[in-house]
Amino acid sequence: MLRSVLLGAACLATASAFMPMNPASTFLGSPATARSAAVSTGPRVAPMVGLASLNMKVYDWKRRDALVADPTLGDLVVGPNGKFLGNLSPAPGSKKGRTRKGRGIAAGQGASCGFGMRGQKSRSGRPTRAGFEGGQQPLYRRLPKLVGKGYGRDGHQKTEYGLIKLDVLNMCAENSEVSYEQCLEAGHMTKLHIKKGTSVIHGKKLIKVIGCNDADRNPVALTVKGLTVKAHAFTASAVEQIQGAGGKCVLLNPVTNQPLE
Repeated sequence: MLRSVLLGAACLATASAFMPMNPASTFLGSPATARSAAVSTGPRVAPMVGLASLNMKVYDWKRRDALVADPTLGDLVVGPNGKFLGNLSPAPGSKKGRTRKGRGIAAGQGASCGFGMRGQKSRSGRPTRAGFEGGQQPLYRRLPKLVGKGYGRDGHQKTEYGLIKLDVLNMCAENSEVSYEQCLEAGHMTKLHIKKGTSVIHGKKLIKVIGCNDADRNPVALTVKGLTVKAHAFTASAVEQIQGAGGKCVLLNPVTNQPLE
């Protein structure tokens, strides 16, 4: 009898030693009260919502702390106009810092920086020229040449024209001959910018007559009758306006600058 009493006292003393020192956790209250008190005294765990709910490895320790401090990080917020606003940010683990090369072997790219130990491609400077394929026939030599297409200056540049608009022709006299030189001499237009290229032949820029719009974006009508306009090119609208007013369009040779027969 005495042995059983002593054994019970020893068990009670052992159990009381491992119990937390909290009045709410005694056996006087209900089991539900004891469980709620034990949960409230533990560390606060952030709910897994927003970006924190993604099962990804977060490389940035600052982002990890931010997710724990603000569980709503990354949630979408509907604004007054129905558009999504808020604190959107990249998903954890999608953005990783760049690898620093040549800064010690601890980073994994310290000694040779990923270029190997020897060989032409491990040397400093550009090892090969652009288009080099190790000695085999390169692509730009395997492709067929375009017959009739120049490979020098004349074949790879767009032809640009100096423009004469219909509103300039409206300043000219009726039944007169109009060219760029005559319009420039009369002060109807400013000097065209001449630069090198296929548009300039013997220091003279190719001229093109085009239609235009006024300030209200309405097409400009040619009001001068009987003009003979000389240029290297004409648009369809310009030809229609000039010929409709009883005029004539004369094409010029881009090389000799003489009228074409």
